[in-house]
Amino acid sequence: MTLSTNLLKALDWTVETIQFCKKHFGFIFSLGLIAAIGRCIQLKAFGPISPLSHVLLEVVVESARILIFLYALGLTNIRTGIVRLVQIVTDKQGRKQNGRLAIQKLRTRWGALVANLIVFSVIALLFNKLIDHIAYETCLYITLKARQLISDQSSEWAIILFFKNISVIPFTLIFNALFCLWLVNRLPRPVLAN
Repeated sequence: MTLSTNLLKALDWTVETIQFCKKHFGFIFSLGLIAAIGRCIQLKAFGPISPLSHVLLEVVVESARILIFLYALGLTNIRTGIVRLVQIVTDKQGRKQNGRLAIQKLRTRWGALVANLIVFSVIALLFNKLIDHIAYETCLYITLKARQLISDQSSEWAIILFFKNISVIPFTLIFNALFCLWLVNRLPRPVLAN
């Protein structure tokens, strides 16, 4: 095998995360957008809100995030994601078997684990640097305020968290869900099958 083939095989979990995001962009982006708008409203981007509204929006934001995780854990089927999560809690025999698989995977593929975490960290860092650049180095915040598209009471954090909720947070949730599947050898297909 060539170096690039070995690298792709080692990064199967990260590559699958990127492919999953690409294939299911519309659904993931929609849920991320719901979370992003909810978080912006909480941060007074459109003016002050009541404490009850703040709590209700927190439920909406967290529900959207949970749905993204379950969607990825169930490999596009939220019900399957829920079943897998419930089985972790309720199925003692399955939990033991999955625990053994996970320990074996970590022992044999610890290098792949480290490589995937490094690549993920670089991707997340790049997302965050881009978001910081948009928030602090462009005129977006000033322009939105000048055109009265966001409230004077909001800060740059409304913009920062808006972009995080449509990019790095969903990516992280999917990465974590696919990590759970990677640990127990349930990634949908080998990367090299394409």
